[in-house]
Amino acid sequence: MMLCMTDLRLPVTVPSTALFTDQYELTMVQAALRAGTADRRCVFECFTRRLPEGRRYGVVAGTGRVLDALESFRFDERVIEFLRHGAVVDEPTLEWLASYRFTGDVWGYPEGEVYFPGSPVLRVEGTFAECVLLETVILSIMNHDSAIAAAASRMSVAAGGRPLIEMGARRTHELSAVAAARAAYVGGFSKTSDLAAGFRYGIPTTGTAAHAFTLLHDSERDAFTAQVESMGSGTTLLVDTYDVKEAVRTAVEVAGPELGAVRLDSGDLLLMAHRVRQQLDELGAKETRIVVTSDLDEYAIASLAAAPVDAYGVGTQLVTGSGHPTCSMVYKLVARARSADPAAELEPVAKKSTGGKASVGGRKWAARRLDEDGFAQTEVIGSGPVPPDLVDRQLLVELVRGGKVVGREPLDVARARHVEARAGLPLSATQLSRGEAVLATQYV
Repeated sequence: MMLCMTDLRLPVTVPSTALFTDQYELTMVQAALRAGTADRRCVFECFTRRLPEGRRYGVVAGTGRVLDALESFRFDERVIEFLRHGAVVDEPTLEWLASYRFTGDVWGYPEGEVYFPGSPVLRVEGTFAECVLLETVILSIMNHDSAIAAAASRMSVAAGGRPLIEMGARRTHELSAVAAARAAYVGGFSKTSDLAAGFRYGIPTTGTAAHAFTLLHDSERDAFTAQVESMGSGTTLLVDTYDVKEAVRTAVEVAGPELGAVRLDSGDLLLMAHRVRQQLDELGAKETRIVVTSDLDEYAIASLAAAPVDAYGVGTQLVTGSGHPTCSMVYKLVARARSADPAAELEPVAKKSTGGKASVGGRKWAARRLDEDGFAQTEVIGSGPVPPDLVDRQLLVELVRGGKVVGREPLDVARARHVEARAGLPLSATQLSRGEAVLATQYV
């Protein structure tokens, strides 16, 4: 049984997430404290007004990291001294921040679920001051992770069930790489090359050798022999350092027909895969797998659908969201009370704006209406009573209650949920051709 590191609640990489914050969030708290409005009960929602161009659905990822970040959102002495030294806020505000603890509630789409324009993927409720401080850290996590998960999901569809390996650590910031590996796992990748991601989140890791290992040795045969003697015949040998045909022959001679896999990292992958498969079969290595890498994206993976490829390794395009590194999610106040009285009624509020930046006020629920065949038909969003036929189709789940995390779950649960959620969408959702969101959003 594999140990699930998520269950160990390993610490985040910084002692506090409180400074993953834009300054204006603190200055708003200062002004609200002075005005006597900081304690008014409020509802903020995280959503996107539109999907990235050409995308037909979004993927919720990063929810678990948000919960971790919320628990670590503390203004310790060093942070307070930094804010004091920079005269960011006044002393009464620093005193308030020093004792900050989020005491509100958070509801949201469960991780791995799909979303559409307007979907309230997170709903944060509490006082204005305690909720507004979380804007930047929530958006930075949700925008990054959901973008990576959406790219991973598209690549998973294109792979048609063949395994995908996340290999993007060297193409992004070292901490982003860990988050990207986690999001890719939610979106359908099965392994990562990043050991930090394996340690922190229990994601299976993999890796063998690069071209440098072959170049180190006096001959390719020497390199293959060293690797097989160290790692066994089930290892993966990189065969495109010099001449691929000669390398495949040497690889089978060294490892025998039990050779685990060969990897192709350059050239015409479609042509090379067919040639290598034929050569391996002729050499008796019929069970040896072919792994391809080399700047793949969902379109390149789809173009190899008919090729005898057994697995794909993806780096740059994955960790950059395959052209869409953000989901453009926003965090908006949608309801607030007129006083600090906990019993005061919430009133809908919304920004009025031109240019497509208007929002819809009110504390919202969301549900997904199905067609007669059981496939998703409409994303229904409302702020009033839930229609009886949608009561059992609601999407938001409780994540935080009274400041305590209640919705943490193993990463494999989110991964399995995404497979189920994607399978419940209309078939056109999996098309790689450009198109609009596969579900229309209906406000009621």
